Amino acid sequence: MERFHNITDVPGVKVGNEEDKLGYTGCTVLLLEKGAVCGVDVRGSAPGTRETDLLNPVNLIDRVHSICLAGGSAYGLDAASGVMQFLEKKGIGLDVGAGVVPIVPSAVLFDLPVGDPSIRPDQKMGYKAASNAKRGYFPLGNSGAGCGATVGKIAGHHRAMKGGLGSASKIFPNGLVVGAIVAVNAMGEIRNPETGEVIAGARDDQGKIKSSLEWMLEQPAIPLKPGANTTIGVVACNAKLTKSQASKVASMAHNGLARTIYPVHTMFDGDTIFSLSTGDMSASVDLIGTIAADILAEAVILAVKNAEGIKGFPSSNEVNESH
Repeated sequence: MERFHNITDVPGVKVGNEEDKLGYTGCTVLLLEKGAVCGVDVRGSAPGTRETDLLNPVNLIDRVHSICLAGGSAYGLDAASGVMQFLEKKGIGLDVGAGVVPIVPSAVLFDLPVGDPSIRPDQKMGYKAASNAKRGYFPLGNSGAGCGATVGKIAGHHRAMKGGLGSASKIFPNGLVVGAIVAVNAMGEIRNPETGEVIAGARDDQGKIKSSLEWMLEQPAIPLKPGANTTIGVVACNAKLTKSQASKVASMAHNGLARTIYPVHTMFDGDTIFSLSTGDMSASVDLIGTIAADILAEAVILAVKNAEGIKGFPSSNEVNESH
């Protein structure tokens, strides 16, 4: 079988991206046509989300039909309505007798200052991204929800670098598959967990990356408005999980962000991770959560390394090559 090495390796998961290069914003849709058990863990203090209360294990709905990740701050939550329209036309959703209601949890990141702030993900963009959904290759970096993502904003947007969209997967000999996708838009710097190297962060006056800790010690306050960041993502597996177990996997997966983003889960970030279960394989929650954290960390690094610089926000490759 062909190996895609992204989250669509997980059976039942398709991914579609759509972006606007003038507005430097976009959305990423995970299509789950057969439904999937879903959990979520919101760690950042400035989240923008939709339908996350529904994922509480005590609540009724036990399967979702899509996850929508988008830019545009709270405006971008509108993209999920376009995904619902797409699914309704396909007859996919919760059967309520009078038709179907697609369940589409969503999370957004803040990218308004990067391009034209009047352009945001909307229903049309969400519908288009859902229409684009497929298994297999899709570009990383400046695609989908990663289009306007930036990192290293701890010293202000003018010192930031380009973030992006990343995805990775791991396929085990017994058939277990775990994958992750993430849009990296962090206030903090990005560190390679294997080497400790800072590959993207806030730049000083000479254009060189200066550590986030140094900036925090020197600045009386972080020069950002609340909600100016946020890393959002999804981990998925073909193991059989309950909603409660899926939520625990989402919680453990956040360790992947902690290994790669410094600082993370701040007052200025709305970091949110969803967790999906699409299959019937037997595997422990601890195993799935441990692997998910590793794969999510890999996806964060791939997001930044595949990002291309845009005006005002150089890429990791550009900055590190020049120094």
